[in-house]
Amino acid sequence: MNDFAFSSEFWNWWVIALTLANILACWWLISWTAKKRAGEAASGEVTGHTWDETLQEYNNPLPRWWLWLFYITLVFGLAYLAAYPGLGKFRGFLGWTEESQYEAEMKAAAAKYDPIFARFAQQPIEGLAKDPQAVKVGQRLFLNYCAVCHGSDARGTRGFPNLADDDWLYGGTPEAIKTSILDGRQGMMPAWKDVLGEQGLDEVTEYVLSLSGRASDAAKASAGKVRFQTLCAACHGADATGNPALGAPNLTDGVWLYGGSPGSIRKSIAEGRNGQMPAHRDFLGEDKAHLLAAYVYSLSSSKP
Repeated sequence: MNDFAFSSEFWNWWVIALTLANILACWWLISWTAKKRAGEAASGEVTGHTWDETLQEYNNPLPRWWLWLFYITLVFGLAYLAAYPGLGKFRGFLGWTEESQYEAEMKAAAAKYDPIFARFAQQPIEGLAKDPQAVKVGQRLFLNYCAVCHGSDARGTRGFPNLADDDWLYGGTPEAIKTSILDGRQGMMPAWKDVLGEQGLDEVTEYVLSLSGRASDAAKASAGKVRFQTLCAACHGADATGNPALGAPNLTDGVWLYGGSPGSIRKSIAEGRNGQMPAHRDFLGEDKAHLLAAYVYSLSSSKP
């Protein structure tokens, strides 16, 4: 037997012995304290203990029904440990496991709710986005699975896109939204610090600021435009309006995933960014993703 197996077996028996010993010790303690002692005052008489001059203690034992409740509790504990896991690696005579409980609950939920999702899945996302009942069900799915990143109002936060506007990294069509939910997205902005240097970073930052009409240094912005066309246009486009096929954002609309301050923009250029939207195909399935996409699609003020 190797050291790991020995250690595992030791702790298994340690838990069993410690648990049973504690139950038996409780039984002995209750029995021992319930016995009448030699010289003990009769029931209802004072014990001889006096506090604060006149305060005395009477020998009034616990009612028998109360005492028996302690015994019943200990018997219940032993029965429970025999039926369910709790004694080391012993699984219990009923064969209950967390996995079987989870699978049974999921099976029951699937039988109840899958027909509802299947019915909605037969309708186009555009139509579901106008159906109050479908939107309400989709919202519940969103609050359960998406709000932790995108917020309960779907307006996102730094690094997590706002889903309630009209700015979409990978496109805002129903099909694109559903694909994002099912298969996830992996965004990657490379770091350009070593390529551009400090001066180059300043120049490209000024040019990016100017793209959305913000105040910038004209001379630096002009120099930054040349660098942008050489290094950045391949992803963001020559006009900097982005590329949904790559998830490259539009730099002309003033919407910023990681912050739009000069410092934040410079940091994005210098250090790059990495964002990941996890895939939910195996977890949610096609029908739930369809309904969830309809809710997300309904959030935009105007549809593509």
